[in-house]
Amino acid sequence: MDYRQLGSSGLRVSSITLGTMTFGDRGPDAPTGGLGVDEARVLVDQALEAGVNTIDTADVYAAGRSEEIVGEVLEGPRRDEVVLATKVRFPMGSGPNDAGLSRGYVIRACEASLRRLRTDYIDLYQVHERDGMTPTEETLDALDTLVHEGKVRYIGCSNFSAWHLMGALAVSDRLGLERYVSQQIYYSLLHREAEYELVPLSIDHGIGVLVWSPLAGGLLSGKYRRGQAPPAGARHATEWKEPPIYDEKQMYDIVDVLVDVAEEHGHSPAQTALAYLLGKPAVTSVIVGARKPEQLADNLGSSEWQLDPTARARLDEASALRLIYPYWHQANTASDRLSAGDRSLLGTGPSKPD
Repeated sequence: MDYRQLGSSGLRVSSITLGTMTFGDRGPDAPTGGLGVDEARVLVDQALEAGVNTIDTADVYAAGRSEEIVGEVLEGPRRDEVVLATKVRFPMGSGPNDAGLSRGYVIRACEASLRRLRTDYIDLYQVHERDGMTPTEETLDALDTLVHEGKVRYIGCSNFSAWHLMGALAVSDRLGLERYVSQQIYYSLLHREAEYELVPLSIDHGIGVLVWSPLAGGLLSGKYRRGQAPPAGARHATEWKEPPIYDEKQMYDIVDVLVDVAEEHGHSPAQTALAYLLGKPAVTSVIVGARKPEQLADNLGSSEWQLDPTARARLDEASALRLIYPYWHQANTASDRLSAGDRSLLGTGPSKPD
């Protein structure tokens, strides 16, 4: 297992993070997994044995049950061996102050997470999504308080736009408050929009990147193929809409190349898709969830190899971003001597202007 610095912090996390959205059998997330304590314990044991040291959850997963299960499974000496991450933002009650990022709710939600997780501290406390109603200063001050009280070690954000994250970093710097060390974002071969601004921001400002749904909700697992019915029980065979499918033909074109590259290298499509992301700039760790040990074992295998330049170039070309303004203009005016790596930081990657 590879271990990487989380942004510019001193925290080292495994390149594979175990996601726990499949833990728990209540609330709107239950259909994604519904695993109980015994089943979850098998997956956690398997992940830790493979060298995974990071586990990600959220208070809202299974209406708090995911955190409860993680707490029960980790309770004891091995808790201190794990980087435990959770999140705050979404409703955990029906009252007007039972959601959001106000000072009162952030502190109350953190204390509730600590109880469910059966721990005295959270290694990485993440804002699950921005709250447009609460001033950024108030949220960051609450998070800063939690860090200085010892309840939280590091703070991160998730699902922010680049300009909102930059604004938060500026507030932290101006007021001397704790700074976000990471962002948890959606990023996959099917959707590389994060390369426009979020990834360059992370490189420039020392922000770690944790990737959620790196297999695009299972679309990159190899189970979804052109002209074939989705597998029984698959998310996208239901009303599940994350991530969205905007262009089905393009999706299958990418999957076709992914499957070819995987077969040529003797790896599964899922391992190949994960290895592709792990070789991208700023990516610290990919978050994988599973219902069964064999699924987790396959995903863990992505940490054991690297894509060669030719294979990576094929996947880059198949999934290339369409240039949006001002990136097409920058691409047109850039020097011919600009390297491919520099072009990718402009958000252009291997694409050509339309």
